[in-house]
Amino acid sequence: MTSWNHTVVNYFQFLPFSSIPGIQSSLFCLVLLMYLSALVGNVLIIVITMVDAALHSPMYFLLKNLSFLEIGYTTSTIPKMLVNFLTKRKGISFLGCATQMYAFSLLGITECCLLAAMAYDRYVAICHPLRYTTMMSWNMCFLLSAVSWLTGVLLALGQTTFIFTLPYCGPNRINHFFCDLLPLLKLACVDTFKNEIAIYIIAVLFIMVPFLLIVTSYGQILHTIFKMPSAGGKRKTFSTCSSHLVVVTLFYGSGIVTYLRPKAFYSSSSNKLLSLSYTLVSPLMNPLIYSLRNKEVKQALKRLIAKNI
Repeated sequence: MTSWNHTVVNYFQFLPFSSIPGIQSSLFCLVLLMYLSALVGNVLIIVITMVDAALHSPMYFLLKNLSFLEIGYTTSTIPKMLVNFLTKRKGISFLGCATQMYAFSLLGITECCLLAAMAYDRYVAICHPLRYTTMMSWNMCFLLSAVSWLTGVLLALGQTTFIFTLPYCGPNRINHFFCDLLPLLKLACVDTFKNEIAIYIIAVLFIMVPFLLIVTSYGQILHTIFKMPSAGGKRKTFSTCSSHLVVVTLFYGSGIVTYLRPKAFYSSSSNKLLSLSYTLVSPLMNPLIYSLRNKEVKQALKRLIAKNI
C-alpha cells in the first residue's frame, strides 16, 4: 500500500448537501438548531446523573456515557458541515479528514458496544433482580464501559489507517457531508475490494454482534415479562427498558441500512439522509426519549430546577 507521504490528494471537497438554489441557509439554520438542542439535552442528562444521588446507579452511569458519546458523535461531523454551508470552498484537509473519520468511527463503534452493555444491565435488572447488585456491580459496570471504549479506540485506529494508506490521486470530491468510509473508498486509485470486505467484516462483528446480544437480552426480558401475572406489573417492568429499546431502534435502524445493505442498493443521496439520521437525529432524540419516558429522570430534572429557582 502507498503511504500517506506519497498521496497526491491533500484536500477533499464535499459536494453540496442539496442542489436546490438558496436552500443552504435554511439547512444551516435547521441543522444548527438541532445540533444545539442535542448538545443541551445530552449535557443536561450528564449533569442530572452526576448531581442527583438517586441516579447514582449502573444504569445511569451507562446513560451518562451514552450522552457523552452522543456529544462527541455529533461534534465530530456537524460543526464542519455547518461551516461548509456558509463557505464556497466546502472541504477538509487530508489529515483533517483522517482525524474526522477516526473520531466518528471510534464513537460509533463504542456506542454499539455500550448499547449492548445497557441491554445487559436491563436484562439483569428484570430477569435476575435479586442478583442485580452482584451481577451488575460497579466493577462490572466500569469494565463494560472500558471494554466498549477500548474496542472503539483500537478498531477505529485500524480502520482509519487501512483507509488512509490507500493512494488518492484524484478526483477529490466526496459526495457526502463528512469523511465516511464508503464515499472515500470510491475515490481511491486502486481496487478497494479487500477494503470493502474488511469494512463489512467489521460492520458484521461490531454492529451485528452487539445488536444480536441486544436482541437476545430483550428476548429474555420479554419472556420474563410475559410470565408476570399482573398486567400492571408487565407495563411497569417494560417501561424501565422501553427508552433504551427506542434508542437502539433509532441508532441501529439507520446504521444497519447504511453499512450492511448490498452495494447495488447504495445511493449517495439516501446515504446522506441516513447518515444525518444517526449523526444528528438520534443524538437529538435520545435525551427527549429518556426524559419523557423515564420517571426517575423527570423527577431528578424537577429537583434540579427547584434547586436553581
